Amino acid sequence: MSDQDPPRRTTRTTTRITISDDRGVFMISVAAELAEMHPQTLRMYEQRGLIEPQRSAKGTRLYSQSDVEKLRRIQEMTGDLGLNLAGVERVLELEEQLERATARLQALEQRSSEMRAEMEQEIEAVRRSFRAEIVPYRPQPDILPAPRREPPSGGRRIRIDRD
Repeated sequence: MSDQDPPRRTTRTTTRITISDDRGVFMISVAAELAEMHPQTLRMYEQRGLIEPQRSAKGTRLYSQSDVEKLRRIQEMTGDLGLNLAGVERVLELEEQLERATARLQALEQRSSEMRAEMEQEIEAVRRSFRAEIVPYRPQPDILPAPRREPPSGGRRIRIDRD
């Protein structure tokens, strides 16, 4: 390349891959490093049922990003909050129950909204059917005046003025 030639530009292509937070992609050593724990701690947490990593076809533990976040939460509860592992287990159980109850509540609210809409449609259909069947009442002036009756003889007469 001479001094006269323009400098070559190299273009770098970056490929980004999006992976689901629940997909197991980290081996135990990487997951332990990301969670700032010893790999043996992860094995112990798995034994206690606090974490359930996925397994490869050959049986290797594969941790997901969600697993790493859960490990960090466990570490926070034991370190910062002073909970023992039994306390952590209970907190995680209660959180799962809360998630299920929240999901159930949302489903019930959705169904309630759907039923309310159906009910309002039915009510409107009934109203429309009544409007079609009922002849509206319009007061009409008397076409023929009512006949006057004479009181029986010997009776008193009462005068009634009519408009």
